[in-house]
Amino acid sequence: MVVKHQANAQINLSVGAVTELVARAAAGDRDAFAVLYDDYRDAVYRYLRSRTGNRDLAEDLTSDTFERALRRIDTFQTRPATGGFVGWLITIAHNLHVDHLKLARVKREISSPEILSLVKDESAETYGLRKLEIADAARSVAKAMKSLTPAQAQCVRLRYLDGLSVDETAARMGKQRGAVKTLAYRAKCSLEQALVAEGVAV
Repeated sequence: MVVKHQANAQINLSVGAVTELVARAAAGDRDAFAVLYDDYRDAVYRYLRSRTGNRDLAEDLTSDTFERALRRIDTFQTRPATGGFVGWLITIAHNLHVDHLKLARVKREISSPEILSLVKDESAETYGLRKLEIADAARSVAKAMKSLTPAQAQCVRLRYLDGLSVDETAARMGKQRGAVKTLAYRAKCSLEQALVAEGVAV
């Protein structure tokens, strides 16, 4: 499904510049993708904010949008009739929002007694194996965290481990909201790259 982008966003990059940056990003140039992120982030965020009505959820889905875009950057083809690169990003954002709504509905439909029943029926052997898998994953994440800069690591701890909002994280770190969003995005990309190198599926 292609979603028509109608957000009033300031896009500074020319079509030619976008084409060049996309090609470089597809070849593995993270700095090129960072330029695309900086230029299109606000447009994607405004779209998601209008759809969700929730600033923190819009922030998270914006980050997820660019993570998915980076993974699929080699599939992008410039299509002026459907909004070009920003139209492609908005389509990804729309799909992620739809997925979020579906997941929220499923969570509401699963009652607590059903969950407890599933846990109760789990064998001791399966439970033990699952605990080992969780511990192994935790060690991999801890190792991957060492690849982050001090500021990125602090941002990840505050934003995702302590559960602070973007505003709360910005206040704690003494940074602007935009700086926190950029730190969080780049930290998640670095973590993903480090985890993949460790053989962890992400």
